Amino acid sequence: MLYGIAAACAALLLTAVLAALLRLPALRAGIVDRRRQRPLPVLGGVAVVAVTCLVAWAGQWSGIAPFGDGVGRLLAVAAGIALLGLVADVWRLRARVLVTGAAVAAAGVVPYDETGAWGGLLAVGWIVLATLAFKGLDHADGLAGTVGVVTAFGAGVCAAAELMDGLAVLLSVFAAALTGFLMHNWHPARVGLGACGSLFTGFLLSSAVVFTRAGYGLERTAGVVFSLSAVAAADLLLVVLARLLSRRPLLRRGPDHLAHRLRRLGPTPPGAVVLLGAGSFSSVLVGVLVHTGWTGERAVLWVAGGVVLAVLVLLRIPVQPPRRSVSTQVRGQLRVRSG
Repeated sequence: MLYGIAAACAALLLTAVLAALLRLPALRAGIVDRRRQRPLPVLGGVAVVAVTCLVAWAGQWSGIAPFGDGVGRLLAVAAGIALLGLVADVWRLRARVLVTGAAVAAAGVVPYDETGAWGGLLAVGWIVLATLAFKGLDHADGLAGTVGVVTAFGAGVCAAAELMDGLAVLLSVFAAALTGFLMHNWHPARVGLGACGSLFTGFLLSSAVVFTRAGYGLERTAGVVFSLSAVAAADLLLVVLARLLSRRPLLRRGPDHLAHRLRRLGPTPPGAVVLLGAGSFSSVLVGVLVHTGWTGERAVLWVAGGVVLAVLVLLRIPVQPPRRSVSTQVRGQLRVRSG
C-alpha cells in the first residue's frame, strides 16, 4: 500500500517534469500536431510512457511490486505500440499501419488459455478498437488524459478485486503519470499526448481490462468492458456513423468527434472535457460495481442507453468544415482564372 502511494507520487512528479522538458525539443524538431490553431508539441506521450515503464519496472526489479503472470509482457508490448505511435508522430504513418500494429500486438498479449479461441479473437478485436478509440479522443485538450485517468482507476479497482496486485499497481502508476501530464495538457495545452501516448493509453487499458475479465462469461464480460470504455466507444461510434452517412473516408481526420460537437452546444473547451469526464466516471463506476458484484448486470443497459442517446443527439449537431488556408484559396482562384 505504502509503495503504491510512493510509486504513484513519483510517477506524477517525474512525468510533470519530463513533459515540460520535452516541450522545447519537440518544437525545434517539428514534432507537433498541426491540426490545432497553433502547433502543439506532442512528446508528452513519451514522458507518460517512459515514466510508467521506469517506475513499474523498478517495482519489479526490486521485488517490492512484482508484475505477476503476463503483466510484464503486456507492458513491454504496450511500449512497443507507443514506439510505433512515436514513429507516426514523426513521420505521419498511414492509419492502416497503426491498425495492423495494434492487431499484431493484441494477438500477442491475450490470455487464450482463459478466454478460449473465440473469446480471444473477440478480445483482440476489442483491444484494437479501444486503442484506436483512445487515439481518437486526443482531439481536445485534456480529454484523452482525463478519460484515461478515470478508466485506469476503474480498471485498477477491478484488478485489485481479482487479487492482481501487480496489474493494479501498474494501473495506479499509469494513472498518476497521466495526471502529471495533464498539468501541461489542460486547456490551453502546452504539450500534447500524440499518437505515442494515446495508443499506449488505449492499448494498456483495454488489455488490462481483458486480463481482469478473462475466465468470466462472455455476455457479462462484454457489459463490463463496454462500461469501462463507454466514452471512447461513444466517440468511435459517433465518428463512424457520421462519416458513413456523409460518405467520407473513415480513417481521415475531421472535426466531428464528441468534444467538437459538444462545444457547438455552448460549453467552453474545459467545460466539454469536464462533462465527458463526468460521463466517463459514471460509466466506469457502473462497470466496477458490476465486476465486483455490487449491482446487477442490467445496470450496463443504462450505460448503453446513455451512449446511444448521446450519439443520436450529437449526430444531429452540424460540424464546422475545416477552414481552407489562404494559400489553398489563392491556388483555387488562380485555377478558376486560368480556366
